[in-house]
Order: sequence, then C-alpha cells, then structure tokens
Amino acid sequence: MKKVRFLIELLFCICFTVSAGIKHPLHVSTTEVSFNQKDKTLEISCRIFSDDFESILAKNYKQKTDLSNPAMKNAMDEMVKKYINSHLQIKANGKAVAMKYIGFEIDHEATNIYLEVEKISSLKAVEVTNTILYDLFDDQMSIVHLVKAQTRKSTKILYPDKKFATNF
Repeated sequence: MKKVRFLIELLFCICFTVSAGIKHPLHVSTTEVSFNQKDKTLEISCRIFSDDFESILAKNYKQKTDLSNPAMKNAMDEMVKKYINSHLQIKANGKAVAMKYIGFEIDHEATNIYLEVEKISSLKAVEVTNTILYDLFDDQMSIVHLVKAQTRKSTKILYPDKKFATNF
C-alpha cells in the first residue's frame, strides 16, 4: 500500500511541476519489463524526461540533440539505442539477454523508449540493472516494474544502487 501511495504522490508532483512550467525537481525514470507469454517475448519500455535525456545524449556523444525533430530521427535513434544498451541490462532466468531496440516517441515532456527480447519460453526470474541518467544526476531515481501475467512487482532504485531482481 505504501508503494502505491508513493507512486501516486510521485506522479502528482511530476504532473504539477510539468503543468506549472517549473523545471522538474525530481530526477526520475521509469522502466517496465513485461513478459508476453503468447509471443514468448519481454516487452520493455523506458520513460525519461526529454530535457534530461537530451542533456545526457549531448554530453555523452558530443552531438546536437533534438528528440522531437523529425529530420534528426535516424541520428537520434542511434544515440538512444547506444545509450540505453549501455545503461540498461536485463537477465532472464539468470542469463543476460540481448534487447532489440524498437524505437522511441515523445509524449508531452517525456521520451518513451521501446525494446524487446525474443525467444523467452518461460520466465521464472528477472534481474534489471538500470543506470539511466546516473551519469548526469547523483539523486536519480529509477522506478522499475516487472510484470508477468497478473503479477506486478515494483520498486524504486535510488542512486547509487542499480539492481532489482525478483522471482515469479
């Protein structure tokens, strides 16, 4: 119950600061890993404030960034893919898995990134190592949701911690 209340309060704070035009005081990202039993895949999505994400991409890759510019879509795809692959790792059933980058989209003040892992016949355990934006903020919080069927396990990871593991 405390986790649900915390998430509601966090979402309220984020919505309030964004709608009020205030630069957000929280440095938070969300990652969800869902097991799709029918397709035998892990579906992964990350949600990151676009201004923070553009800042770290520009800092790390020393290039102009504009995630919302259609003319830069291919270049941005390459940077996003490279960054996410170096800051998000997943183990399924104790083995590291290769994530296939699907793409990203802008949703108001956030960037949603989509990935997929194929050929996961069953899911008994998941470990997520997440250091998204750790190279920009030392107060970064990562909210991680792991979903299998009707079971949802969630946690927050606070810098410098970076892992969440669970069994189903």
